[in-house]
Amino acid sequence: MISLLIVDDSVFMRTILKDIIGRDPEIEIVGTAVDGIDALSKIERLNPDIVTLDIEMPRMDGIEVLKKLRRFHPDKQPKVIMLSSLTSEGADMTLKAIRLGAADFLLKPTDIRKVREIGQEIRSKIKHLATLPQEIPKAQAKTTPGATGRSEGSDTLVLIGSSAGGPQMLDTLLSMFPADLGAGVIVTQHMPVGFTAALAERFNRICPLPVKETENGDLIDINRILLSKAGYHTIVTSAPSTPGKITGKVVHASGPLIHGVKPAVDKTFVSATQVYRKRIVAVILSGMGSDGGVGMLAVKEAGGRTFVVREDECLVYGMARSALEHHAVDETIPLRRMAAEIHRAVREIGG
Repeated sequence: MISLLIVDDSVFMRTILKDIIGRDPEIEIVGTAVDGIDALSKIERLNPDIVTLDIEMPRMDGIEVLKKLRRFHPDKQPKVIMLSSLTSEGADMTLKAIRLGAADFLLKPTDIRKVREIGQEIRSKIKHLATLPQEIPKAQAKTTPGATGRSEGSDTLVLIGSSAGGPQMLDTLLSMFPADLGAGVIVTQHMPVGFTAALAERFNRICPLPVKETENGDLIDINRILLSKAGYHTIVTSAPSTPGKITGKVVHASGPLIHGVKPAVDKTFVSATQVYRKRIVAVILSGMGSDGGVGMLAVKEAGGRTFVVREDECLVYGMARSALEHHAVDETIPLRRMAAEIHRAVREIGG
């Protein structure tokens, strides 16, 4: 049983969260708190496994709670899910919260009347977090060179696309990658503008490979993961390189939405085939809509390898179904086997 403390100054939000989370028999709500001071007292007394924490609260906000939690004994430090507002300030605070140790974040609907719609997502996040280790110290030692940093290049590229339900799957997949994957990686996850920086920070904490949000002009390095920045399409182009060697570069494009989103998986996948040709492994995870189908077909027609996860593991199967309907999928693979299959495909391409 997973023990949970709900922290929010809104009576409405506390009531709704208790209702939508309490439906899961695997989660026990051990209490609620009305602000940061109340939260710290109850965390020490109740020792919950996980805390949902609002950022904006009177007396003591969520950021201050995180700062004070760092002084707690490790046995008294719960995993924290921040509840973030869909604003630029909310994005900044979310990034700060992740850097202070928050384990994950959940975006509140802009229409408070639709808050019940996040029920399945938050229950899934809580149960997923309960399976993850509290801390992976090796992440602190990793470096993530920027657009102007030294690049080793990569002759092989792994492309991953996802949307609704994707972050939890990416947690599992990226954390299982070997440090010597042997390829560059671009992840395109549909997210609101401003929030991909926090997501990249979070992935960097749990993944053996360094992870960073894309910057315009980033070179694609072997054994490094780039997360597409929200608000731009991630386009893969060629960069100057030695003869016979592939060097890819990321360019941000500010064109119109595609499938109602930006970044679009299709744009990244299709552009990558023009540079890497058959030296691509493309993967579609959970996601709503049809984005990714055309891109997967382009990868398959170029001679690359294409995988999707099983439908029963996805929160939403729209994107993977689109790839299947385009007859663009080589294999359907369980999530727990996906990292190993990607690594195998990368080795085969390299051999």
